[in-house]
This record gives sequence, structure tokens and C-alpha cells, in this order.
Amino acid sequence: MKQAFSIFLLLFLTGSIPLFGQNAPLNRNKYRLHVYETDDTITIDGNLDERVWGMADRADHFYRILPIDTGYALAQTEVMMTHDERNFYMAVICHDTLSGKRPAESLRRDFNFGRNDNFIAFIDTYNDQTNGFSFGVSAAGAQWDGLQANGGFVSLHWDCKWESAVKNFPGYWTAEFRIPFRSIRYREGDKEWGINFSRLDLKSNEKSSWAPVPRQFQSANLAYTGTLVWDKPPPESGLRFSLIPYVSGMTTRDLEADENTKFSADAGIDAKVIVSTSMNLDITLNPDFSQVEVDRQRTNLDRFELFFPEKRQFFLENSDLFANLGSEDIRPFFSRRIGLDSPVHGGLRLSGTLGNDWRIGLMNIQTGIKDSIPANNFSVAVIRRRIFSRSNIGVFMTNKQVVTSRDDSTLTWNRFNRVAGLDFNLASADNRWTGKVFYHQAFYPDNPDKAFALTGTLAYNTQQFSVSWDQFRVGENYLADMGFIRRKGFHQTNPAVRYKFYPLTKRVANHGPGLEVNLIYDPDFSLTDREIQFTYSLEWQDRSVIRLELVDGYVKLLEPFDPTHTGGDTLAAGTKYRSKEIALSYTSAPRNLFNFSVSTRYGGFFNGTRLNLNGALNYRVQPYGSIAVNAAYNRVMLPEPYKSAELILVGPRLDLTFTEKLFLTTFIQYNNQIDNLNVNIRFQWRFAPVSDLFIVYTANSWPDNFQTKNRALVVKCSYWFN
Repeated sequence: MKQAFSIFLLLFLTGSIPLFGQNAPLNRNKYRLHVYETDDTITIDGNLDERVWGMADRADHFYRILPIDTGYALAQTEVMMTHDERNFYMAVICHDTLSGKRPAESLRRDFNFGRNDNFIAFIDTYNDQTNGFSFGVSAAGAQWDGLQANGGFVSLHWDCKWESAVKNFPGYWTAEFRIPFRSIRYREGDKEWGINFSRLDLKSNEKSSWAPVPRQFQSANLAYTGTLVWDKPPPESGLRFSLIPYVSGMTTRDLEADENTKFSADAGIDAKVIVSTSMNLDITLNPDFSQVEVDRQRTNLDRFELFFPEKRQFFLENSDLFANLGSEDIRPFFSRRIGLDSPVHGGLRLSGTLGNDWRIGLMNIQTGIKDSIPANNFSVAVIRRRIFSRSNIGVFMTNKQVVTSRDDSTLTWNRFNRVAGLDFNLASADNRWTGKVFYHQAFYPDNPDKAFALTGTLAYNTQQFSVSWDQFRVGENYLADMGFIRRKGFHQTNPAVRYKFYPLTKRVANHGPGLEVNLIYDPDFSLTDREIQFTYSLEWQDRSVIRLELVDGYVKLLEPFDPTHTGGDTLAAGTKYRSKEIALSYTSAPRNLFNFSVSTRYGGFFNGTRLNLNGALNYRVQPYGSIAVNAAYNRVMLPEPYKSAELILVGPRLDLTFTEKLFLTTFIQYNNQIDNLNVNIRFQWRFAPVSDLFIVYTANSWPDNFQTKNRALVVKCSYWFN
């Protein structure tokens, strides 16, 4: 009966989905840029002196997005494009309205969008207003490239081969791009793509775009692209491949275990096979992820596992097919479950688009035995079909299979875990209506009942008003070994509403209140968690923001819990706690050389109180880098016999970019909750496109006497062969 109630509520939320304006793309017919082939040789130097640029069709008359989205931008931009048989080219002229140095945080690739003067192109190569590619540059010449998914959200962990150059002049700056057709994916035979161009002039705090985008959406939103019109369809790819071999050497020493220094060497290879212009096969053999940037630590005062994003290159292209299954806290597939605790021997990943409406993703990865961790085979298969203009429906299955183990019992009780499911993703043509419905079922030995997850979400967004409703039901026995599931056995209801005022003033951009209610019940509909949060935020024209929060909370513990995670007495299961909190935060204007964000929170915390202070300070030494410090202080006061604690996490970071190819990052993290001082020094030389030499040093020490626990030095070199 209760499960039927959940299903009824989901159907109620989504029953009118087909009515939500699934009309044609909004700007595609009005904003059109024609691209013609050229025989000219184009030198990528930022000087727009080639004859073709004077003859090419021009995208200009950019519209403002921020601070207001009416009228033309004051800082105008011009874009021209052309192509030959192998590449397409872009030329850009960015005009200034204010004199002075153009803000640039550093020369590092994939710069922070809000801290640099920049230009970015967002390209809908599949014509689905959902997935695509983005390429951009800062005014200092740093590159920015990423994969777009879910209507326009950009993942910057993806890299490909392309070239760019920037030139700065009084009153304007210019850029040139050369992007090989083989570096991206697209549907064969199409003569039109969706495209939009975004410009951020940070000196005047003005964001603009060629095809207009409402200010409540990011400029990357593919629902609002114009049209790129080719004189002939981009070339067919044929079967092509790239090889990316690596060699590495490592020296490690574990002083806690009183071990001697160990030396090791390794080698492996990645391959990328272009099956078609819209489909590629990724292969990895004995991969090494030692160069991946270290995770930023967080103080853990939560009852549940913390989420850290995937950064490994092999898992990133078309990652939305796999990573966006489920919801934020109910993920049946989470790639970080693979290979962080045991070696990856090899893997295959086929992903891309079939025809106009279908996308597929297939992945298989084999890991080896390490200590008590068995060798596992991980598989996931996804097929998704577009419906209406921007929505899609898909089915998937994951499988984790124990292959061999040092403990024979593992091969019996936990020999496999599978999850199959159906996901429906809603996005209206104008992106005002978004939502999701899914049903997932887990299968594992003994095959118990109540091993399912069922969810429905719906949101409506305008410039002034936004409202959303999330409804979740997760069974007590839902198990997803390959996923990220924060909790099981609950019903959750989460409505939220927000409103923004846009006053006619030159100082304030917008302000307004918000209200969110989060209710969680056990399977018998007994309340276990309640949080009612009222917020009021104010944003100035310089993009600085202040925010006030008032929170009323209730928690009933379902199992014993140590609130500080420091080994004190635990609070008993079944105990109930009510709390009230107040929080205030401020983020300064990002255009300033010195910018910062600070926040504080005070109030009840289980059977005691908590004072929280957070700060993030950043100073740009442009364009050669930045000095940043992230810090968190938590003072948890609990009555006897429970353990109070003062928890400190400090993370200074020095980011140096000597050139656009030479980088040095030093990251130090002091965390007294885990009694550790971590140092990570990462040197990178990009000596050729997507080809790197890394030297990485990491060490962990005791904070009180700086005595080293363990340390490692890694040298890795990889090269991209076409």
C-alpha cells in the first residue's frame, strides 16, 4: 500500500509532462552563422590577417545576460568561422568598454569561468539541445575545453587536441582556434549544428551571448543556441585511432610500518578508436592515475559517506550516460568505486550516438586482487532515446562480479551485485520545466524484497520565481555496490520555493527569499529527519553576494553515532534531537585581485552546539598564478560524557603557471580530525598537445612533530600518437 502511494505521487508529479511546451528550438531559426570552406593557410597566432577573415560571415550584436538580460551588450564581440577538410577555425574579436588590465587568474587550462575575462563557444554537434562540446580561451591565452551534458552543464576534466592563440591590444583582444573534426563527435551528414558564443567582460561585470539566454540559466545552456550552417556536411571520419602510452617510475616509503624505500616502474597504454563521427571506443591496459589531482579534504560531521567527484580521464568522455543515472545521492553507478582500492588491469568503453535519437554506453573493467579485496569485473550498459525535443528515456544494467578472491566465502555470499532500471529525464524546450522519474531494482544472492529505488522530481524556473518538488523512496535492502547510496530504507519529500526581486538600481542586481523543507521518514512513515530552511540572499551588480539562513531541524538516530568522528562515546540509536541554526555568508566580487568568501554558522548540534567558520581566500598574481587558502573551523560542544572537539582544516594552495604549458601546484592540507598533514606537489609540462610529463611528490606527516608517516615520488610521461 505504501509503495503504491509513492508510485501514485510520482505519477501525479509527472502526469502532465507531455504538456510542457516541447516545441522547436528557440533561437535556431533567427540566429544563423554560415561557414564556408577555405583553401587559405591559417596560422594560429591571434593575428587576424588572413584574407578569409575579412570575407567570412560574422556573428555579432551580442546580447547581455548579466547583470541584466535586456538589450545589447556594451562590450561587443565578433566571431567568424571557416573550415578545411580536417579542421574548423574560429576568429574572435572582443572589444573593451573600460581601460585597464584584463582580469586573468592564471594560464592554467580549464580556468575558473568567473575569475577571468574569457570567450567560450558552446557547440551542440548532435542537435539534441542536450549534449555537446565547449571550447574557449581567457584574455591571457589559457585554454578551456569540456563536454556538455544535461542541457549544458560542462565537465572540464575532459581534454582533446586543438590549438588556440590570443593577442591583446588597447581596447580589444583577439583569438584564433583550430579544432580538428576528429577531436569531437557529431552526426554524419548534418549540415547544421547548434552553437552559441559567450563572453565575460569581468572588468565591467558583463556577461553576454550571441543568441540571447535568460539570466536564470547558464550561458552554456544548449536550449538557447543559434545555428551553425555548413556549406557541406563535416567530413566522415572512417575508422581512426589514437594511442596514448605512458611510462612511470615510483619510489615510496612507509615509515609507520618501518618499511624500507621501495622502487617500482610501470607502463601502460590507452587507445581511442573513432568508430564513427559520433561513436568512439576507449581502451585502457594497466592504467596509471598517479597524476590525478588530490581530493580536497572536508571535515566530516555527517552520518553518511561524503561524495568526491571523478577526475580520471578514462571515465570522462560521455560520462553523463553513466554518471547521471539515478539522482545525486542515489547513484547506481559511481566510477570511483572502480580501481581506487585495487589495481585496474584493463577496460573497454564504447559510447556515443546512433542516428538522430539514440545514445548508448557500454563499459567493462577488470580489477585485480589486493590484500583482502577480491578481483572484480565491473560492467554497465546504458541505452537512451530522445523523446519530445529535449527529454529522454533510458534503460540500464550494472553488474559487479567477483572473479577470484583469497577468501572463498566472498565467492558465495557476495559473488555478484546487479542493478537494472528505467530513467526518464524531462527538459522542456525553454528549460523552464525540468525533472526526472526513475525506478531501479537491485539483484544479489538471496534476492531479498524491498531492493528498489523509486524517485520523481519536478522543477519550474523563471527569472523571478522557481519551485521544485522531489519525492524519493528507497527500499531497506537496496544494494548498489557500484554506486553511491547515502542511505537506505526511507521515504523523502523535499519541496522548495524561491523568489527574486530585480530593483531599478545601479548597485543591487537582485535579492529575494527562499524556503526549503526536507522530510525523511522510515519505511513505516515515522519521521526520522526534518529540516526547514529559510534563506534570503542579495547580489550586487559587481557579483558579490550575501546570504542569510535560518534552519529548524530534527533528527532521530537510527543507529549509534559519534558526532565528531574522533572516537568519543556514541549517541544511542533511537534518541531524538531538535536544533535551530543561523548562518551568514559573503562572497566578494570575483574581478578583484584579492577575492574571498566567508561564512559562519551557529546553533544546535545533536545534544550540544556547534560553531562553524569557513573561509576561502584567493589572490591573483596575474597571469602567472594564484595563492589561495581554504579553511574550516568547527567547535562542537557536547555535554559529558560525550567528547567535545575543535576541528581545524586548513588548505593553502600555490598555483604557478609559468607558461600555458608549464605548471606547478603545491597543495598542503592540515586536518586535525584525522590527525594528518598532507603535502602534494605536482609539476606538469605539456610538451605536446595532450602529452605530459608529471612529477608528483606526496607526503603525510604527524602534525604535532612533523614526523613523516609515508611519502612517495612519481614520475610519469605520456604521449598522444594519432
